[in-house]
Amino acid sequence: MFAEMMDLSAEKMREECGVLGIYAPGSNVAQMAYYGLYALQHRGQESAGIAVSDGKTIQGEKGMGLVSEVFQDTGKLTHLPGHISVGHVRYSTTGSSSLVNAQPLLIRYRSGFLAIAHNGNLVNGHELRHSLEEEGSIFQATTDSELIAHLIARSGEQEIVAALQNALPRLRGAFTFVIMTADKLVGLRDPQGIRPLSLGETAGGYVLASETCAFDTVGAEFVRDIEPGEMVVIDKKGPRFISYAHSEKKSLCVFEFIYFARPDSNLHGKNVHMVRKRLGRKLAEEQPAAADIVTGVPDSSLSAASGVAEQQGLPYEMGIIKNRYIGRTFIQPSQEIRSLGVRLKLNPVRQIVEGKRVIMVDDSIVRGTTSLKIVEMLRNAGAKEVHVRISSPPVISPCYYGIDTSNSAELIGARMSVSEMAKAIGADSLGFISEAGMLECMDLPPEGFCTACFSGYYPLGKGKCGGKYALASEEEGVCGGCG
Repeated sequence: MFAEMMDLSAEKMREECGVLGIYAPGSNVAQMAYYGLYALQHRGQESAGIAVSDGKTIQGEKGMGLVSEVFQDTGKLTHLPGHISVGHVRYSTTGSSSLVNAQPLLIRYRSGFLAIAHNGNLVNGHELRHSLEEEGSIFQATTDSELIAHLIARSGEQEIVAALQNALPRLRGAFTFVIMTADKLVGLRDPQGIRPLSLGETAGGYVLASETCAFDTVGAEFVRDIEPGEMVVIDKKGPRFISYAHSEKKSLCVFEFIYFARPDSNLHGKNVHMVRKRLGRKLAEEQPAAADIVTGVPDSSLSAASGVAEQQGLPYEMGIIKNRYIGRTFIQPSQEIRSLGVRLKLNPVRQIVEGKRVIMVDDSIVRGTTSLKIVEMLRNAGAKEVHVRISSPPVISPCYYGIDTSNSAELIGARMSVSEMAKAIGADSLGFISEAGMLECMDLPPEGFCTACFSGYYPLGKGKCGGKYALASEEEGVCGGCG
């Protein structure tokens, strides 16, 4: 328990990955993918990979670690000639963290070569895997991303679009795929649109990415978001858009705005930084606190913290500094070293917080362990009072769509009231933005978001789920979130 308390990464929501696709004849697409993945690095730090097609064959490089670690030898990129590429950065929510699960997945089947990059999680993945194994399929990896490859191969269709239209109705859950054949690039989103995907245009071609910040890095201009249930196919004729499924319920994961996306990205036409700033202003309006300064927990909470400060007319200070050189490969060999984890990653500035009543803004509280440690650090640095404000509602339900909160017993918001949580993390007070207030700040139709982690209502079903395998009452219907 003590070791978990010191692990900063255990507290945050962690999303599965970032995907990237480039179709640009005459360009160095491997180099472009390399830079694009740098921009998406925040979406996954366990593994990275790039695959490239020259129109005939597909080659790839992938490995464990950050983009800079996997491609430390940039000579690897010179061995990937071609005009189409797919890139991927991964954080595992299903399947172990190992090289066999690193993506893009490279597949050879009777119709040619495929490279597949996936973001999300299939709620019927175990069921599909069992069914395919019964039919004779042999799986090399443990991630559910490999399922689409088997479904394409078994579709009986020679052409990739027809194969996907045959395979996709069998998938249930959150998924964004970027798929490359020898001569085509395909991007698609699930019918609910839980995970994002956007299209950009360069002077020589097109780019698909989980976030628009990647377009800025590779010199592409935003064209539009791929719609839920839509597929875009890019080849020498340019892009064409195909609606492969219709859903009455569109449900972009609201945590994309709260935490996952980079502040300079735009989602559905809204800048992430500006949304987070509005969240901060609304939070201060709903949960004001008597204080001297406002500070945010770096990095995703800084925009909301500035909004809180503006709304309350208080100074916004960098009261907590993040060490940006502590990466995922940092080794914690003993209990004594593990206990330094949060202090190595975050450090309060004594001259700013000493003797002050501090409002500490964070984007979420998942398990509560890191919040406790940060509050302790601020008090040890001399803060007179610490008032914690959270720019999202309490997380009370696990996510089954590609976020690492699969056990409700780990969620402090599912077990405690707000006053009990405040006592548990050692804060003088604790306040969350309301769900209605949060959705108002999005400046988009509120019904277009998945808020299951705050409400327990999942977009793939009608009912309210009480646990991973629990069913709702007959009056409510059965929750589809558990698969």
